[in-house]
Amino acid sequence: MIGRLTKRSEFVAAASGRRFRTPRITMQALARPDAEAPARVGLTVTRKEGGSVERNRIRRRLRAAIRAQAAHAPAGRDLVFIGRRDVLTVAFPVLLDDIQRALAAARAAKAPSHRDPAVPGSAAAQA
Repeated sequence: MIGRLTKRSEFVAAASGRRFRTPRITMQALARPDAEAPARVGLTVTRKEGGSVERNRIRRRLRAAIRAQAAHAPAGRDLVFIGRRDVLTVAFPVLLDDIQRALAAARAAKAPSHRDPAVPGSAAAQA
């Protein structure tokens, strides 16, 4: 099961995480303190990628590819996928491969340390 990122602050926070790039997508992955929670996904396509029709088509193709690869989504991560115009012209199996490789990179992202002062309830925050 995959959740959704809905607030701007969640998207901005994910921007500080690990990045994975292909010519078609950029993925930003941020490990959350709750490592057992389901992954949350957000999609964005900038205005420079085209008009609203093209941006919506890019989002629809990305959404379908992410749903197809949902079983590979790592738990406890916030994932933001940034679509590029090439998503419209690439074969769907290539897009699936890009998503699968991005999710593998997200699984490799380091989880936050329990001594991290930024994490509420950690040993360093209680001291």
